[in-house]
Amino acid sequence: MKNRNISYISFIIAMASAASSCNGFLDKMPDNRTEVDTESKVVSLITSAYPKTDHQLLCEFMSDNVDDYGESNPYYDQFIEEVYGWQDVTQADNEDPENLWEACYSAISSANKALDAIENLGGEEVSQTIKECKGEALFARAYSHFILTNIFCLNYNSKTSATDPGIPYMTESETTLNPDYERGTVAMDYELMDKDIQEGLSLIGDNHLSVPKYHFNTQAAYAFAARFYLFYEKWDKAKEYADLCLGDTPTLRDWTAVASLPVEPDVRSEDYINSDHSCNLLLTTAYSGMGLYMGPYRVYARYSHGRYLASFETGAATHIFGGNNAYIAPMYSYTATNFDRAMFWKIPFLFEYSDPVAGIGFYRCVFVNFSTDDCLLTRAEAKIMMDDYNGAAADLTLWQNNMVKASFRKDLTPESIQTFFNSVEYADGMNSTIKKHIAPAFEVGEEGGVKESMLQCVLDFKRIQNLHEGTRWFDIKRYNIEIVRRVMGADGFPETVTDSLTAGDPRRAVQIPAKVIKAGLQGNPRNN
Repeated sequence: MKNRNISYISFIIAMASAASSCNGFLDKMPDNRTEVDTESKVVSLITSAYPKTDHQLLCEFMSDNVDDYGESNPYYDQFIEEVYGWQDVTQADNEDPENLWEACYSAISSANKALDAIENLGGEEVSQTIKECKGEALFARAYSHFILTNIFCLNYNSKTSATDPGIPYMTESETTLNPDYERGTVAMDYELMDKDIQEGLSLIGDNHLSVPKYHFNTQAAYAFAARFYLFYEKWDKAKEYADLCLGDTPTLRDWTAVASLPVEPDVRSEDYINSDHSCNLLLTTAYSGMGLYMGPYRVYARYSHGRYLASFETGAATHIFGGNNAYIAPMYSYTATNFDRAMFWKIPFLFEYSDPVAGIGFYRCVFVNFSTDDCLLTRAEAKIMMDDYNGAAADLTLWQNNMVKASFRKDLTPESIQTFFNSVEYADGMNSTIKKHIAPAFEVGEEGGVKESMLQCVLDFKRIQNLHEGTRWFDIKRYNIEIVRRVMGADGFPETVTDSLTAGDPRRAVQIPAKVIKAGLQGNPRNN
């Protein structure tokens, strides 16, 4: 099965290489310059208020979820090499920082145009549909700015964000993707996102949505608000909105149902993104090859989440509940010449034919941007920061016991969590464990204390939950986790450390696009 898929993908790649870049398609203005003067046109326009390029690939390959399998491995290119090495990206790619920047600002432009049209129609009081559209547009605008800020800036922290460079926050319609704006600060961006989210929460609704899971529906809005306020260090608000999202009895992913499916990557990855699943709150589509790069294919195999990482740091490592045999639906690994990859099947590879006869088109993917499972861990983290250790332990228990077989289930307590994580050594460059030193701007207590141990647990669970989805990068930034770049030896174990991303390293903020800097916007500082 694996060889057949690899051959098929190689054929697709060969055909796609002859096709032109999809940049021209992505650059097309979503409203085609039409006048948005009816309710139905507003509804239609808002479908363009979501980025057509996603951040998952960029963030995943910058994180500690990949290792370098050596120069002899031919399956890589300059773009992914630059991303993995935290370099300023110079190689063009459909998922490079420039395309992400443009896609986010294009989505913001659509949201702003929709908001302008709503005001021209008479405002939110015109109809329930218009009211809900305004709420969705505000959330979409805040979300794209959230992605831009957390990738192209340093993470929010209450000690430095008043002076850390932000990104231009666009609240008015623009006809250019690179307006002449000042960057402002991270604190200013968060204040404006906060304003959009709070106004949006008073308006959001689901009645106008034909396919709610592909929009900021009410539950997805609560999940985003919870994540936003967690990043904003407003723990009580993060918990408040997580509570609203989850309700009294959270509906999490049904892993027993997943385990009953055929043991095929295509089947299970497509099930993971199924909009009928109550756990999936917001799905987005994007031009992305992530399904290739995080699937059972050789594409980008030099930089890979392999068996070593899986066995000592992520899914198949020894956690408080056990190892890979504990999961209802375990992680799978693939090995061959120049190929070492371990994965949960969750990122589908999809292909959109622009010309079926010629066999050309674009890589596509569907991403689960928000889920109840992730929101549960957001709430657990917020509770820890509020010193509600018992409440956090209950949430961690619920997440854990939903993932593992009945024989591995147990009630976690602050004491059992502290005991377990004190038995685990901190990782260093050559030796991997599930526990790494954390040094955020906010207070986490002494190493080995109950608070720090519980944060180690939630970070461990989040790394499993969000593996292959890019979100780990945000936690690395928020917690100032040091990560290393290492070359793996022929035995599959680390051989050499080549670089490290220390706390305070300016490369934690991706460089803004060169053409934007050339147009006059301040670039991110670098050490050399």
